[in-house]
Amino acid sequence: GLELSFPRLWKMRHRIFGLGAAQMGVTGLVLAAFFVLMGILTIGPALIVGFALACSSTAFALTMLEENREMDTPHGKRSFAILLFQDLAVIPLLAAIPFVAARGASGEDGFSVQKLLLVIGVIIGLILIARFVLDRVFRMVALSGSREAFAATALFVVAGTSLAVSAVGLSMALGAFLAGVLLAESSYRHQIESDINPFRELLLGLFFIGVGMQLDIPLILTQWWIVLLGALGLGFLKMGIIYGLTRSRKLDHLNSMRTGATLSQGGEFAFVVFSLGVGRGLFTDDLASILAAIVTISMALTPIYLLLINMRAKEKVSMHGIDELKEMKGTALVVGYGRMGQIVSQMLIGAGVEVTAIDKDPQRIRTAARFGAKVYYGDGSNLGLLNSAGASKADAIVFAMDDPKAVYSAAEAMHGANPHVKIYLRAFDRLHEIELMDTAASGIVRETFESSLMLAGQTMKGIGFSTRDIEDMTAEFRSRDAARLVLQKADGPEAGREKMQQPLRRAKQSDEDEPEKIMAAE
Repeated sequence: GLELSFPRLWKMRHRIFGLGAAQMGVTGLVLAAFFVLMGILTIGPALIVGFALACSSTAFALTMLEENREMDTPHGKRSFAILLFQDLAVIPLLAAIPFVAARGASGEDGFSVQKLLLVIGVIIGLILIARFVLDRVFRMVALSGSREAFAATALFVVAGTSLAVSAVGLSMALGAFLAGVLLAESSYRHQIESDINPFRELLLGLFFIGVGMQLDIPLILTQWWIVLLGALGLGFLKMGIIYGLTRSRKLDHLNSMRTGATLSQGGEFAFVVFSLGVGRGLFTDDLASILAAIVTISMALTPIYLLLINMRAKEKVSMHGIDELKEMKGTALVVGYGRMGQIVSQMLIGAGVEVTAIDKDPQRIRTAARFGAKVYYGDGSNLGLLNSAGASKADAIVFAMDDPKAVYSAAEAMHGANPHVKIYLRAFDRLHEIELMDTAASGIVRETFESSLMLAGQTMKGIGFSTRDIEDMTAEFRSRDAARLVLQKADGPEAGREKMQQPLRRAKQSDEDEPEKIMAAE
């Protein structure tokens, strides 16, 4: 639920409610029809299982996209949009289980207007509390300065929401999911994510342990061919449907294949649905065990699908005219020839420094060659490659890759092997810069920091501030920002925020200042 936020949903509404809804609807109905036609389930339980299997694993897919730096790629954006809709669809799916179970039970009325109104009332009440109360509570807790109290408050919100939803007959899993969505709207979302992350990893591990303990291994071994064929069938069905939907929205063949493969597996919510369904009598323990095994195997097959697709794609990438890094030339090595790497290289070359630039994107290397720049092919995170090319003899190495994890690991490895080499790092954002402070880098530059200061200075100049005022206030802002980074490194993201809220001191008036600028500034 923390992955969701209303501004993000609104920004991506066309992809989420277009592509995401189509994928969920088509896949869920096809799978439900299969279970009904095969005589395995009746219509109600078949729809529950079909839509549960239509969901992919958000944690699994997002992890793969982030590790491969594919979140901003065409298939990464579409995968993310589909995952967001699936997360939203979990709410009505979990809420529907007790109603379907009640309708199927003999002598019970499956629909109650009073119960439905009660459910709606509780959800609206929780939304209002989150909207008008939650931020104030977290603000008071934050003022106490206790990170333990902050984490405890967040967990209390999750537990309270789950109990409230459970009291009206819905699942506690739905309550926990709603709590995550409500916390995502809080101003303290990033602090909450940071504080409860250790609990999330621990509880997620316990959750999968619980899933594994529920599997009936003897049954699965006797029905292994059903499990294997079911996992393959689920994967190919989802890949085929997603491929067709993304191609119909003018996504190219390769990215459509990657989107389908990324989302080909069943998701963790399916385990929750199967467990709740067994508890409500929608289907048997044996069927739930086989379905859970199918989902588990489908997760294991996903990296294999992606590997095969990427191997096929690499075969089509021509390396004609691209030289691999074999021996470094010059005294400075620039790793990563993206937005920052280009400017750093051009500046150093202009200053008379002999530069060797490398990148692992063939298309980017060809583009650089069109503008007269020589860039070698090589993976800058491969310490063996850099050392064999003579990086240990460089006067300076600039790691300017657009992968935060790769920058950190490359800097650590290079310093460990060559502590005498000066290393300079590109930081993606503030949190990344704080993380990079653990390295022995000679310099760290946040990619948006300097340009933002220049833009602010130009704005102040246009308003009427004197050049001396701008220079002095910029210098003081730098000093405060550096001091705040140290505090945040020691005490967390909330530390030192008061430093950035104090007014900046302006320079004293000098004879060089233009009178009209001083009047405008005053």
